[in-house]
Amino acid sequence: MRYFFTSESVTEGHPDKVCDQVSDIVVDAIYAKDPMGRVACEALISRGVIFVAGEITTSCYVEIPKIVRSLIKKIGYDDPLMGFDYGSCGVITAIQEQSPDIAMGVDVGGAGDQGLMFGYACRQTKELMPLPIMLSHKLARRLAQIRKEKIVDYLRPDGKSQVTIEYENGTPKRIDAVIIGAHHSPAVATEKLREDIKKLVVDHILPQEMVDNNTKFFINATGRFEVGGPIADTGVTGRKIMVDTYGGWARHGGGCFSGKDPSKVDRSATYMARYIAKNIVAAELADECEIQLAYCIGVADPVGVMVKTSNTHKVDESKLEQAVREVFPLTPKGITDHLKLFRPVYLNTAAYGHFGREENGFSWENTDKVNDLRKFFNWDAVCDKKCACK
Repeated sequence: MRYFFTSESVTEGHPDKVCDQVSDIVVDAIYAKDPMGRVACEALISRGVIFVAGEITTSCYVEIPKIVRSLIKKIGYDDPLMGFDYGSCGVITAIQEQSPDIAMGVDVGGAGDQGLMFGYACRQTKELMPLPIMLSHKLARRLAQIRKEKIVDYLRPDGKSQVTIEYENGTPKRIDAVIIGAHHSPAVATEKLREDIKKLVVDHILPQEMVDNNTKFFINATGRFEVGGPIADTGVTGRKIMVDTYGGWARHGGGCFSGKDPSKVDRSATYMARYIAKNIVAAELADECEIQLAYCIGVADPVGVMVKTSNTHKVDESKLEQAVREVFPLTPKGITDHLKLFRPVYLNTAAYGHFGREENGFSWENTDKVNDLRKFFNWDAVCDKKCACK
């Protein structure tokens, strides 16, 4: 069977991603001082202004306008000619404490809300992620890199990428289409920009064995992308959930991640679900794995655990749920303790995806439960050289 699948990513200067980062820099600032803080922080950005609102309970003080402006500068909105800059934008805050009714359930170790969360892993890439989203992220990060390193001098912070992969019987065969939207100054000619982006971004990232004469490239397809960022598009926290997870390849749960402390299972249990799925695939118990966890507010244990392998399992699939419950901590406290989530590690997650990144702080990407899973099944499989657990 032949089909096409597409995923997208955006740069850190995209307005929605700016808001995700604003929300998460507040979480990090509080967790750097108060690991027991409770944070639910949302942001909205538009022409000349950022609104930061939410429910925060903490013993420390954080000067939100100051850290938000420093973030905006770091992202790259540092010139009034872009229509938005860190020095002149307004930062408006509306913060209140967390509801005591919610705290009553969380304080005793229960989930901070009801909800359902998904995690996923597969063998399409070395990161055990779907290929379209991984290539989209890498293109977006490279676009930001050549701007920040001033390899070219005309790029601005906003930007988008999109990749379409042709599959045959579930295996990626070729890249069918690539889209890049690069925010730029008026100084550059369209053809010069397209030539540079093709050479410095697209050709630098794409595996050339998957590119052929029929691969299509669309770079700034309308011709110009001078007007970008908050002056062109209002941003809101949590609007890029497919970018944050698996590019639409796997399901997404009921909430976004950014701006939420780890007592919120929307975040922590989703990280655990990815951790479980990745370890199952790394242990070669399945070639593909989707996990669902479901919780009730104030209740510690999940009310539902689902393990789905799309018939790629190498062990008794009916026992995988039992293995998950035995090998992995699934209560909110167990999750946050095991993954060490009460740390200021969240800003880095707020752009270029929360998964498939084996970087400092991304503890849910570890594959340290491989041996425990194999022992559960008394399974002494021999790894090949490409095994992800090595």
